[in-house]
Amino acid sequence: MDHGNNSPAGFTDDTAACIVSVKGLKDNWQKWSDNHQEHQKHNPFSHDTRPLAVVPQRGQYDYGRPLQGSLTAQRGEDAHTHISREVQELCEVIREIGEQTYEDGAGRGISVKFGKLFEHYVTISNKLVGILLRARKQKLVDFEGEMLWQGKDDDVMITLLQ
Repeated sequence: MDHGNNSPAGFTDDTAACIVSVKGLKDNWQKWSDNHQEHQKHNPFSHDTRPLAVVPQRGQYDYGRPLQGSLTAQRGEDAHTHISREVQELCEVIREIGEQTYEDGAGRGISVKFGKLFEHYVTISNKLVGILLRARKQKLVDFEGEMLWQGKDDDVMITLLQ
């Protein structure tokens, strides 16, 4: 029984299109399933008992780090680069608006009061305190206290060490 078209014998065009699209859906689902199962073999949190990847243990270099070359690793590197630029920019601002300080006749560094730095820096970034904490961790600046608050700590001296 030929209907004069390329559809399977006994099927109309609509039925043939339905069969093709269901087959395509099945193939796409199977492809996704296979990819997912392969990905789960590398996932340390998967319930698959046969992981292909060696899971780093506490104390090893890769422990708690994203896989090399992954999007997560790339985002982390991009964030680190961005923060480093902001720390460098902060140091430049302190050099521009700060004054040389002396301790026991020797130059200690360039210092500026937090209030002055905050007023100048507010047009650059709203993350001044976080950037100051990062710069102190890198031993680029020094100041008293654990945290700085606008208004309360305006007279605290921020000293550029490098």
